[in-house]
Amino acid sequence: MAPVSSLLLRDLLSMIIRPKLHWLRMLFVWRGSLLNRILPQLFLLVSLATLVVVVHHYYPGLLPDLTPLPFTLLGIALAIFLSFRNSVSYDRFWEARKLWGAVLNETRTLTRQQLTAADASDEQNRQFVYSLIAFVHALRAQLRHTDATPALQQLLRPEAVTQVIKGRFKPELVVLDLAQQLRTMRKQEQLCPILFARMDQHLSQLSACLGGCERIASTPVPFAYSVILHRTVYTYSFLLPLGLVATLGFMTPLIVVFVAYTFLALEALAEELQDPFGTEPNDLALDAMTNMIESALREMLGEEIGSPPVVPENCVVT
Repeated sequence: MAPVSSLLLRDLLSMIIRPKLHWLRMLFVWRGSLLNRILPQLFLLVSLATLVVVVHHYYPGLLPDLTPLPFTLLGIALAIFLSFRNSVSYDRFWEARKLWGAVLNETRTLTRQQLTAADASDEQNRQFVYSLIAFVHALRAQLRHTDATPALQQLLRPEAVTQVIKGRFKPELVVLDLAQQLRTMRKQEQLCPILFARMDQHLSQLSACLGGCERIASTPVPFAYSVILHRTVYTYSFLLPLGLVATLGFMTPLIVVFVAYTFLALEALAEELQDPFGTEPNDLALDAMTNMIESALREMLGEEIGSPPVVPENCVVT
């Protein structure tokens, strides 16, 4: 397998690492601000608002005379809707993070119990822990639709590799192999009945974490929410110049782009957070978390692990 430090560095390249910025610098931050996703729309809105200002100034009766009042009422309703939409997306993000935290806790607990309470050989202990590491790699690969075959071939028992690699739900097959290892140790009286039952409960918790991640990954936010919000945000933004030009005049493009940036960025953020297992800058750093769990378990085995990559304090990577 690749060194842990290089794998961590690869994942750092897909996320944002930065110190806390001064409030003034925060105003001009580009990376992670979603501007790259909505910049074309903002340019289009500025152009439209400028055209509205020019037409209103030189051809006063050509455009409909709208007042700011309906836009004020619609803006309040839209802000509430956006708040709800972002809350739904962040709930999915945070639940996914808690599930991966539970995976870390359960694998550490199983490793500790195997190493300290089971009367097994060093090779059996090492294979059991390696199978736990294989579960984490298989879970990450399933959520991101990538191939974990190289890692599984190096970590799993030879008699389990073929079945797991050919399987559709690889993480659950790894859990099955872990249970079979526990059963073998129980038959050989290397585990007492109480410890066997406790460790099996922790395996069940790993399956529960797997099921929770699969539920988030396979149950998107209802499409109607995205459609309604998208249509409303864009309709509001493109009609806004008509409601402000009579009051603001040549300041209309500036105010329109500021208001539109708020609404468009919030919509883009909700779309990014609703799939926490993706590879967007604000998604979960699954590669880093996977290799952190692997490092923790290997260290418990007494193996030497590479140092994580050091990112300078003033470095910003995405």
